[in-house]
Amino acid sequence: MLDQSMLDSIRGIFASLKAHYTLSASVRDDSHGKQLEEMCREVASVSEQIDYTVEQADFIALSLLKEGKPTGIVFRGVPGGHEFTSLLLAVLNADGQGKNLPDGLLQQRIAFLKTPIKLTTYASLSCTNCPEVVQSLNLMALYNPGIEHEMVDGAIYKDEVEALGINAVPAVYANGEQLHVGQSNLGNLLIKLEEKMGVTEQAAVTSEPQIFDLIVVGGGPAGSASAIYSARKGLRVALVAERVGGQVNETTGIENIPSVNYTTGMQLAADLRKHVEDYSITLFDGRRIDEISALDDHLFQVKTIMGEQLRAMQVILATGARWRRLDVPGEEQYIGRGVAFCPHCDGPFFKGKSVAVVGGGNSGVEAAIDLAGICSKVTVLEFMPELKADKVLREKLFSLSNVEVHTNVATQEVFGDGQKVNGVRIKDRTTGEVHELALDGVFVQIGLAANTSVFDGLVERNRAGEIIVDERCRTSRLGLYAAGDCTTVPYKQIVIAMGEGAKAALTAFDDRIRQA
Repeated sequence: MLDQSMLDSIRGIFASLKAHYTLSASVRDDSHGKQLEEMCREVASVSEQIDYTVEQADFIALSLLKEGKPTGIVFRGVPGGHEFTSLLLAVLNADGQGKNLPDGLLQQRIAFLKTPIKLTTYASLSCTNCPEVVQSLNLMALYNPGIEHEMVDGAIYKDEVEALGINAVPAVYANGEQLHVGQSNLGNLLIKLEEKMGVTEQAAVTSEPQIFDLIVVGGGPAGSASAIYSARKGLRVALVAERVGGQVNETTGIENIPSVNYTTGMQLAADLRKHVEDYSITLFDGRRIDEISALDDHLFQVKTIMGEQLRAMQVILATGARWRRLDVPGEEQYIGRGVAFCPHCDGPFFKGKSVAVVGGGNSGVEAAIDLAGICSKVTVLEFMPELKADKVLREKLFSLSNVEVHTNVATQEVFGDGQKVNGVRIKDRTTGEVHELALDGVFVQIGLAANTSVFDGLVERNRAGEIIVDERCRTSRLGLYAAGDCTTVPYKQIVIAMGEGAKAALTAFDDRIRQA
C-alpha cells in the first residue's frame, strides 16, 4: 500500500516521537477492512513508538491511543488520500510536535469550551479542503479532554451521508447538529464552537496592546511577501492571517509562476508559511480582524476577533478576495445540500445527476468541463450575452454532448424541498420570461469579491469594494498601504500579488525613513 520511499519518509517524521502510540483498528471482512489493517501494519513498522491492534467488527474505524489511553481522535474509514496526512499529523500533534500546533491563546480558548462535545466531520479523501478542517478539530480533541472528533469517509458510509442530506464536504456536526460546511480553519471553527456550545466563566482573556513597527493583515501571496520584505528591513513585523496562503489553499494546480513549472496550492501555501517562519515575524494565525482604527494620526490599532490588540504606525492591508455568492433566495439555505462552490471537492456527490454551473468565465467553464465527466447533465448559466471564458475552454465545453449553455440569463432563486435542491429559477434578460430548471445541484462560479468590508470608512474603496491604491500601494490614508486581490490593481494573479506585496513593503519602509 505504501511504497518504500513513503515509508522511509514517515520513519524520519516519527523518529523524534517521545510517547507510545497505538493504532486501534476495527475492521470488517471486506476490501476496506484489509486496506485499514495493512495501513496500520505499515505505519507501525516505521517506529518502535507505534504499534497496532485489529479487532473484527461490522464497521471500519481507526482510533488513536496515547500510552494506551484514547486521544479523542477517530477516523471512521480508511484515512488515505489527503487524509493520510491528517493521520500522521494526529500522531505528531499528540506528541506535542508539528508546525500546525496552535499558539497559547488558541490553546487556552479551546480548553475553555463547554463540554462534552462530539464532533463529526464527513469528508472525501479527494477533497483538498477537508484535511485542514479535520486536523483543526483533531487538535481541539487533544487540547480539551471533553472533546471527541471523528472523521467519517463519506464514500464508505454513503447511507449515513444520504440520510443527512450531505452534498458538500467537509461537513461538520457538533453533538449531532450541523456546525459548518466547506473550507475553514482552526480559528473560525473555534469561534463557531464558542458561539454554539458556550465557554466557561474563565474564558475572558484580557490582552494588553502589543506594539510593532508594522502590521500586515492577510497571509496570502501579497501579505506573506509584505511581511518577508518588511522583516528583511529589520522591522518588528506582525502578520495576522485567517490562514497562511489564503485562497491559494483552494487552488489545485499552479503552472504560471515563472521558474516553477508546477506546484499545488497547498504546497505553495506551505512554502509561504515556511518562508515567513524563517524570519522573526510574529504570526497570528487562524485570526479574523474585528476592527482596524486610527488611534491618532500616527498610530493604528488592529483588533482580532480573539480579543488581541496590535498597534503599529504602519499597516499593510492584504486581505485578498473570496468567492462571490449569488445572493438570491435559497442559496444560503441549501449550501451543503445542493449548493456548492468547489467542483473538485463536491462534484463526486453529484455523480450521475443533473447540475448547473452559474458563471461563464474561466472558472465556471472549467468547472462545467470537470463536472461533465461525472454528471448526467451540466447546464451553464451566464448573465452576459456570451461566455467570457478563453476560446480553448469554450471549444472544449461545446464539444461535450451532456452540456447545455444558457446565456443572457439571471439566476433568480434556488429552490428545493427543504432538505435538498430541486432546481433554479432563471430569467431571460431579453424577453423577461422566467423558467424553472429541474436540477440536483448548483455550483456557483461567478468570480471573486474583495475582503474589505472591515475597512469601511477607513480607506477609500471603489464600487466593487476594492481598496483604491496608487502606483506605490499607498491608500487614501497616510500610514495605510494595500496590496494584492483586495485592491484596484488589475489581473488577480499569484505572481502579481507577490510583487504588489513586496512593493507595499518597500514603499512603507521608504516612507518610514523619509519621515524619521
